[in-house]
Amino acid sequence: MPHIDTSFLAILGIHPQNDGAAIGGQWVPTDGASLSSFSPVDATIIGKVNLATDVSYDQVVTAAQESFLKWRLVPAPLRGEVVRQVGNALREKKDALGKLVSYEMGKSLQEGLGEVQEMIDICDFAVGLSRQLYGLTIHSERPSHRMYEQWHPLGVVGIISAFNFPVAVWAWNSMLAWVCGDACIWKPSEKVPLSAIACQNIIQEVFAANDVPAGICGLVIGDATIGKAMAEDPRIALVSATGSTRMGKSVAAAVGARLGKSILELGGNNAIIITEHADLDIAIPGAVFGAVGTAGQRCTSTRRLIIHESQYEAMKSKLAHAYGQLSIGNPLDQQNHMGPLIDQDAVKSYLAALSKIEAEGGKVVVPGGVIMGTGFESGCYVKPCIYEMDTHHTMIREETFAPILYLIKYKGLDEAIAIQNDVPQGLSSAIMTNHLREAELFLSHAGSDCGIANVNIGTSGAEIGGAFGGEKETGGGRESGSDAWKAYMRRQTNTINYSKDLPLAQGIKFDL
Repeated sequence: MPHIDTSFLAILGIHPQNDGAAIGGQWVPTDGASLSSFSPVDATIIGKVNLATDVSYDQVVTAAQESFLKWRLVPAPLRGEVVRQVGNALREKKDALGKLVSYEMGKSLQEGLGEVQEMIDICDFAVGLSRQLYGLTIHSERPSHRMYEQWHPLGVVGIISAFNFPVAVWAWNSMLAWVCGDACIWKPSEKVPLSAIACQNIIQEVFAANDVPAGICGLVIGDATIGKAMAEDPRIALVSATGSTRMGKSVAAAVGARLGKSILELGGNNAIIITEHADLDIAIPGAVFGAVGTAGQRCTSTRRLIIHESQYEAMKSKLAHAYGQLSIGNPLDQQNHMGPLIDQDAVKSYLAALSKIEAEGGKVVVPGGVIMGTGFESGCYVKPCIYEMDTHHTMIREETFAPILYLIKYKGLDEAIAIQNDVPQGLSSAIMTNHLREAELFLSHAGSDCGIANVNIGTSGAEIGGAFGGEKETGGGRESGSDAWKAYMRRQTNTINYSKDLPLAQGIKFDL
């Protein structure tokens, strides 16, 4: 593989050895174990991090509590002004941060840059939101009374993010939480710690210039014990966690046991229905990008294609041809469509899934396997593959974080919708059709049971203006746009009596 220019590391303040806990711009010394960040692109150690310990974690949480008491008093539009400056700082470092995301995680450079653009976009959204934290005025049944509701800052928000989006999902949460008046503590995936450190460096420069209390932006890099501590910590009002369903159930149980709040963004097993009225010129690129983008490591990745029998053979042939055109390799080379899986554990899961598929009788359309040779020395590059499956196969109900696509044939649309919904997960879904009735049925109460349902676009690639999240084992939480901001605040109902009497609700009489 050609030498990779890593000058972006210096631009982002990444050192060979880094501390794993921070309170704003103050890095907290820690004697935790040293973690190496390997790039799946070329198996190079990018840098090392001293993991946070119980002591450094407690320091970060304490600082967040103290800073919140000050930050909540800052008018929301002024908090929005700080986030506006954060967006500008990200614009200045977009190229460097996008390259780091690509190199550390393995997604294509365009996807890395796109992830940073999502951060910028959510900053813009949050700036406008800072002047729109609206409550409601409510008519009272009592004369000379006024009722209304208002929203107050919630407190300390803990953010647990996954490796597949090293920076964007943190921004979805933190930018909204900051304009809502909250403090944030971020626990990134241990697989991509340097991207988090880079964000901390960018943010702290803006916060320092605006005299923002340091603890509003906290960082703790650690293993699952840190995530467990966050879930169980009563000082953290809200835990927003992205990851596997197994992890989400553990977080939900711990947070629920203390009656805390949580936002859970968990597994996806997303399908596209290809109807007899589908335009295959649209369906093919939507399906291919959905299946192989980020090497199938998105929670919104397309796992299943449910294809009408009249389109089945044509779709299968076109997909096989399209897969033959894919270029796999160094994701920083923009000529390549797909980079590596995140690590060797992901490769093992991919190979184990292939073995199960073949044992169940899945028919190979495009074979998989690990790619070896020059340029693939990390051992993390795999072939995107396609299998024909039937509804009785158990693997179509499981999520494998890899570029494996299942083809399933159907006769009627009701059957297709039933197949799509017959999985534990409920994140993203799509239908390809030029038939109005098919589209409307898919979007109706009798249609998709997912949190996201699209017509004539794929399952992957959500815009920040809409609330993002899913149902069933996907968790039910919502992040990013629409009114997702309400999760980061507490609602309060107020009643004002401006009369000279004290009438009681429901006409109750209480005479003394």
